[in-house]
Amino acid sequence: MKKYLSLCLALVAALLFSSCEKETDFRIKRGTNLSHWLSQSEERGEARRLHIQEDDFERLEQLGFDFVRIPIDEEQFWDEDGNKLPEAWDLLKFALDMCGKHHLRAIVDLHIIRSHYFNAVNEGKADANTLFTSEEAQQQLINMWYQLSDVLKGYSNDSVAYEFMNEPVADDHEQWNKLVAKVHKALREREPKRTLVIGSNMWQSYETIQYLKVPEGDKNIVLSFHYYNPMVLTHYGAWWTPLGKYTGKVNYPGVLISKEDYEAAPDSLKPALEPFTTQEWNIDKIRQDFKDAIEVAKKYNLQLFCGEWGVYEPVDRELAYKWYKDMLTVFDEFDIAWTTWCYDADFGFWDQQKNDYKDKPLVDILTSGKKLEDKK
Repeated sequence: MKKYLSLCLALVAALLFSSCEKETDFRIKRGTNLSHWLSQSEERGEARRLHIQEDDFERLEQLGFDFVRIPIDEEQFWDEDGNKLPEAWDLLKFALDMCGKHHLRAIVDLHIIRSHYFNAVNEGKADANTLFTSEEAQQQLINMWYQLSDVLKGYSNDSVAYEFMNEPVADDHEQWNKLVAKVHKALREREPKRTLVIGSNMWQSYETIQYLKVPEGDKNIVLSFHYYNPMVLTHYGAWWTPLGKYTGKVNYPGVLISKEDYEAAPDSLKPALEPFTTQEWNIDKIRQDFKDAIEVAKKYNLQLFCGEWGVYEPVDRELAYKWYKDMLTVFDEFDIAWTTWCYDADFGFWDQQKNDYKDKPLVDILTSGKKLEDKK
């Protein structure tokens, strides 16, 4: 009898292990961020309800996108006492239902939480980021994902993935690695097969992905990085960055800022501008920058995903298009999935107010490369 019970227990353990090991069919290739809707927005009530409608999902499907990334913020989903704010939850479920109807997969991205904001350092609010030093804040993050899982677990593992935090900014890479392990363990106890999107430390940088400790033996993980380089091009004129104050000429490809334009720039900007006066920026530079991310994905045999990339709307369009084409070429060469930043905001291609494209040539470029069915 004991031998029989031992055999049964062994079989149960093997089945549980195999269920965790089994890969889901969450395959992605090209998409966009539905940003400034359930995240980074003051819209509420009717304005928020009308911001994204079914025709947006239908449009993305018709254009040939196969998935979306949906950033969400804690402040929109929970009040300061931790109570759910029902309307945002209804809108998220609406979005996922529309994704299902229009053959789009979705990544639910917990973008900003009260204990961590990716841009706090740049805004002089670094002290507000308590996540990596507070056990309570870390447990609160896990509790938020428990509640999200309770609501979202009914959606197919093949259609919805979770990105449990956007652009971590930990002083030490090991702080992020420990939190990854903690949240991964908590979610796996509830959803062993759900695809989890895990990014690198320091704003999901391609430069730090080599330090990321990926949970071993879990094939239902997508590795993520973000890429906006060279910032002097992609964020030209962006008011929230120091480089955005530069008003001289920018070139691409090649050396981005000439010696003459550098000398004419304000002295306060010169330290930030100097690297762009010597470094050649072109498709080979992009390939080189992606090298570590590609190698880490190969090491773990996982999908690689660039979750954010794009050019600020006021930037010279011809320069922007050259950069977009180079980026897409590299994405296709190395089978990297991507979501642009973004659909309809200041890096986007759709104008919700006019109900029309604000950058149709960009759409044509984005949809000219490999489709999902072309993935290896």
